[in-house]
Amino acid sequence: MHSYTESIRMLFAAHADPVAAIPMKRYMRDQFEYLGLKSTQVGALRKEHLDKQGLPPLSDLDSILCELWALPEREFQYVATGLLGRFDNQLPAKFIERLEFLLVTKSWWDTVDTISTGVVGLHFKRFPEVRGVYLTKWRRSENFWLRRASILFQLNYKAETDFGLLCEIIRENLGSKEFFINKAIGWALRQHTRVDPAAVREFVAATPLQPLSAREALKWLEKREKKMSAAL
Repeated sequence: MHSYTESIRMLFAAHADPVAAIPMKRYMRDQFEYLGLKSTQVGALRKEHLDKQGLPPLSDLDSILCELWALPEREFQYVATGLLGRFDNQLPAKFIERLEFLLVTKSWWDTVDTISTGVVGLHFKRFPEVRGVYLTKWRRSENFWLRRASILFQLNYKAETDFGLLCEIIRENLGSKEFFINKAIGWALRQHTRVDPAAVREFVAATPLQPLSAREALKWLEKREKKMSAAL
């Protein structure tokens, strides 16, 4: 094990709380083991380690991420995604292969969403040719986590969002019974109401979305309208 990974492992293990780990594991449907660290503790320990050790060389990042991902406790995957975010502007184009691995390995909404809306979104901006190849692959994948990533990667693009592309990908997923796909559709559309609420409302009205997606998409708009009505 890389010395950087080992120092993280030892630091976090020293603060483990087996009692607190029980409900955390249950909340995640018993898919992952936990050390029992709250998100604030994970953040504080990650900062403590960074202050002492600094960032590893970019050349070592891939092996460290893989080692953190291989550790059974979920907190180590959170450390990995945080570390990954520190290098998001430095990653070479070919690092998309590792990002794909992280998306499809130990997949759940917590890691998939962090990676998709963060480093993948930026990576696709930095390397349009990579986006062309991998988005084409992911949006039609049988792996619904990759399809979720395809829906969510523009989440923080704001006015740069290609709404037409988002609508295309959503249409490709119409009829899906997968909760995490339908939730992502609603989330992506709701986020775009900050930019163009009329376009989102028009799309929702014209598209046979699942009720969950439509409800999530219009949530902010409906709350805003209720506030305005109450103020009159």
